[in-house]
Amino acid sequence: MNRTDRLHALTEELRRAGSRGRTAARLAAWLEVSPRTVKRDVSALQQAGVPIWASAGPGGGYVLDAAATLPPVNLTPAQAVGVAVALAGAADAPFATDGRAALEKVLDVLGPAARAEAERLGGRVWVRTPTGGRPDPAPVVEEALARRRVVAITYRDRNGDTSRRRVEPHLLARTGDRWYLVGWCRERDAPRWFRWDRIEAADLTTGTAPERDPAAYGTPPPDAHAVR
Repeated sequence: MNRTDRLHALTEELRRAGSRGRTAARLAAWLEVSPRTVKRDVSALQQAGVPIWASAGPGGGYVLDAAATLPPVNLTPAQAVGVAVALAGAADAPFATDGRAALEKVLDVLGPAARAEAERLGGRVWVRTPTGGRPDPAPVVEEALARRRVVAITYRDRNGDTSRRRVEPHLLARTGDRWYLVGWCRERDAPRWFRWDRIEAADLTTGTAPERDPAAYGTPPPDAHAVR
C-alpha cells in the first residue's frame, strides 16, 4: 500500500471508529506499518485539513470529527458477502490489506437492514484461511509493483541460503498453492520467480523498473491467469 492509499485507508478507519477512535498501535497493526509511521501520517492529514484530534489518557487515540462524510455507494448484501469471501480465502494475497480497507468501506455505507442481512448471509459461508500468511515485506513489494520501482530484497533459497537481490517487479502470480514475485533480477541479469514466503526483507529504491517484453518472463502457468 503506497502512502497516498494508506492515508486514505487511515482516514476511513478513523471514520469507521467514530467517537471511540483508534490507538496508533492498533492502526499500525491494521495497516502493517510502525506506530511512528501512523503518527507521521496523522500529522500529514491534520496539516492537509482533515479534522483529526487526539484523545488523551489510558486507551486514548485518534478520532475523526463526525462532520466528515462518506461518499455514496450502492452494493447489495450478497455483493458485500462476495467481496468478504474472496478476501477471507486470500488472506496471504498481494494487496490484501487494501482489500480489507475496501471491504470496511463497503460495510460502512450499507444501511442497517442491509448490513444485518450481509452479516447473516456471511455467517452461512465458511472458508479455509491460507496457512502461509503474508510476509512482512509484502507492503514494500506491493508498492514497488504499483510505482514501477526497483525493489531490493533479501531472499532465502530452497537450501536456506540468503542473498540480496535488486529486482524489477513485473507481476505477482499464484500458481499451485503459492504466491511468487516475478521480476528481472539485476544480479543475475535474467528473469526470476521468487517465492513470496521466502522474501525476508524488502526496501524500495529510487530506481525505475523499465518496461520489458512480457515474453521474457515466460508463459503463464496453466492454473494462473490475470485478475480482471
